[in-house]
Amino acid sequence: MVNTKKKKIHKKTSNLLNEEQEGNSTATLPSKSISLLEESDSKNLLPVPATNRNLQVYTGDITDPLTLYIREINRYDLLSPEQEQALTQALKETGDIEVAKQLVMANLRLVVKIAMEYRSAYANVMDLIQEGNIGLMKAVSKYDSERGAKLSYYASWWIKSYILKFILDNFRLIKIGTTNEQKKLFYNLMKEKERLKALGIDPTLEQISKQLGVSEKSVVLMEERLSPSGKEVSLEQPLGSSQGSGTLGDTIPHQQNLEAEVDQEQGLDILNANMEKFLLTLKERDREIFKKRLLSEIPDSLQKIADQYGVSRERIRQIEERLLKRLTVYMSEFIR
Repeated sequence: MVNTKKKKIHKKTSNLLNEEQEGNSTATLPSKSISLLEESDSKNLLPVPATNRNLQVYTGDITDPLTLYIREINRYDLLSPEQEQALTQALKETGDIEVAKQLVMANLRLVVKIAMEYRSAYANVMDLIQEGNIGLMKAVSKYDSERGAKLSYYASWWIKSYILKFILDNFRLIKIGTTNEQKKLFYNLMKEKERLKALGIDPTLEQISKQLGVSEKSVVLMEERLSPSGKEVSLEQPLGSSQGSGTLGDTIPHQQNLEAEVDQEQGLDILNANMEKFLLTLKERDREIFKKRLLSEIPDSLQKIADQYGVSRERIRQIEERLLKRLTVYMSEFIR
């Protein structure tokens, strides 16, 4: 399942800039976007491939998807202040989709730069770039140059907001204690192992699962999450007789790169600790709305929360947006 997800994300992200084929250097944007960026086949206003490729934000294996992606976006020139001003003004006056596309393409490197700052909290940078690109497109659609802020400054907030929301959504999905079985393991697994060792017993997977009344697969997954090194259990270890033939590795759909997994686990620890501190800075109503919308396993709808507090759906959306902005600023000190 994880492999399928990564393929889909990589496909959507790589669609941003396809390599030149048979003389056609058209760059397309992902379909998951705001309506402003969904149409038009014209190629005339796409950025011209850059002759100066000195700007490097990441170097890696030539076959690495991130390296290939950055190589592609480095082909496009950055805009001068005058060019940006002219394009943003034209977009405001005409709503031309190709003008919006040119502004987006010229700022893709900004998304990569910001996404790299958050990689300690989420290992797959390409996932973060995908979300950041959506934030960039949102920013381009809403930008008003007459307010004085540069597009890159304005877009940075939207990019960070989308990336952080994505991290929070995934954090909500993978946190340790969600089901009764997981909670039982979280609080008792290490205690049970120590108890058996104190009795002179080298605990096996089958013994632990029977003592705690949980499946062997659940024990394996929890040990991986609780282990600081990820090496407490060998994936080649045979399963117990109750689970049939095969190894522990057969029970896990996909095994991430170990270093990336450890990095992500450490990042989530930082995120979790500072999330608790952030919640204490909020007023009671804001804290409850934040929990219901951003931390709940199944977020409440805007309308449900609006009815609860006797306000409009739009008002709750505004509060959520304000809280997310505040969280972005707060977490920027910890997620690097």
